Amino acid sequence: MTLAITPVRPADRPEWETLFRAYAAFYKTDAQAAEPQVWDWIRSETEPYWADIARDETGRALGLVQYSLMHRSLSGGMVVYLSDLFTLPEARGQGVGRALIDHVRAFARARGYGSVRWLTAETNTTARALYDSYAPASGFILYAVTP
Repeated sequence: MTLAITPVRPADRPEWETLFRAYAAFYKTDAQAAEPQVWDWIRSETEPYWADIARDETGRALGLVQYSLMHRSLSGGMVVYLSDLFTLPEARGQGVGRALIDHVRAFARARGYGSVRWLTAETNTTARALYDSYAPASGFILYAVTP
C-alpha cells in the first residue's frame, strides 16, 4: 500500500474529527469537549504539538498520529511524546501504524531528539505486537490521580 503522511490542515478538520473520535471511542472515552483545545494546539504556530494523517493512494484518510515535545529532567533534554496513534480497523495490519510511527521517528531524528515515547493500554494486544517490534515495553507503570 502506498501511503502519504501529511500535516493536518484546516480543510482536514472533518477527517481529523472522524479519526480523533474513533480513537477516543476505541478507548471508551468521549473527547468531544476536548476537540476545540486539541484543534487549537494543532493549528498553533507556537505550540509544540503536531498532527498528521496517513492517506492511501485514493486520498482516503486511514490513520492519525499526534505528538508533542516532552522534557526529560534526567537527561536535561527533550524527547518526542507520541500521544495518539490510531488507524481505521479496516486498515490495520497493512503498515499504516508502522508508517505513522516511523514518520514520527523521522521527525525526531531530523531535529536531534533522542527518543520517541508513548503509552498504550496493557490490553491493546494488537498495537502492542507492533510496538514490541520496535523495543520491549519499558516496564514503567502509569499512575493518574485527580488533584
